[in-house]
Amino acid sequence: MTDLVERLVPEELWVLFRRVVPPTEVTRPQGGGRRRAGDREALAAIIFVATSGCTWRQLPPVFGPAWQTVYRRFAQWSRDRVWARLYRVILDELGVRGELDWSRCAIDSVSLRAAKGPLTGPNPTDRGKLGSKIHLITDRNGLPLSLGISGANMHDSQSLEPLVRGIPPIHSRRGPRRRRPEKLHADKGYDYDYLRRWLRKRSICHRISRKDIESSKRLGRHRWVVERNVSWLAGCRRLHRRYERKAEHFLAFIGIAATLIGYRRLNTLLTV
Repeated sequence: MTDLVERLVPEELWVLFRRVVPPTEVTRPQGGGRRRAGDREALAAIIFVATSGCTWRQLPPVFGPAWQTVYRRFAQWSRDRVWARLYRVILDELGVRGELDWSRCAIDSVSLRAAKGPLTGPNPTDRGKLGSKIHLITDRNGLPLSLGISGANMHDSQSLEPLVRGIPPIHSRRGPRRRRPEKLHADKGYDYDYLRRWLRKRSICHRISRKDIESSKRLGRHRWVVERNVSWLAGCRRLHRRYERKAEHFLAFIGIAATLIGYRRLNTLLTV
């Protein structure tokens, strides 16, 4: 069990997680009771669910805590926005090392089927079946800077402004924090003049493909990195289909997937 926990939650990731997880009361005022399950074991079990795609009830007992305990811990950390804060810390670490390239960012979305729940809608590309969308902005290297979810029937153009505003102020190697890309690449789904004006007001150079003007053969010249990031997110099998009824739990799994992507990049720098 110890080897599995250390493989899923390496020491460097555990140190970063302890910086953002809220403190918990480890002793009961009245005394007695069972010993509280360890946070590292619970985190390893949550990552196992995210990457393997198994249900909570199928969680193997080798981690120690029961699946009910792991789920309660996941729900509590999701309410406390631990996953968003953890990825923010990883972005800061990458920014300090100069690994975030703000020169060309890209925006896109991906649809997937969903069960009942908020932020779902009929997917026009899947015969009207219920689904959700994942919206994201990545830097030039394909690392996600901002993530969001919506119903599958929401038009991509409506997500641009919230996603750009959602980019957190991130540390850089030198100078103040950054939160605005120099250029933003988008496909024809974002081809609206009001979006171009909105980006210009924020000193962001837009590179939005124009309908009936630009050829589709060159659309992926700079935006392929965001498509690659979508495939990286799919490495977490829990995101192949939305099973979570609560939108905050679905967003939490997206945050876990982004955390693993950022940590792999950070871990490469630490081991070189």
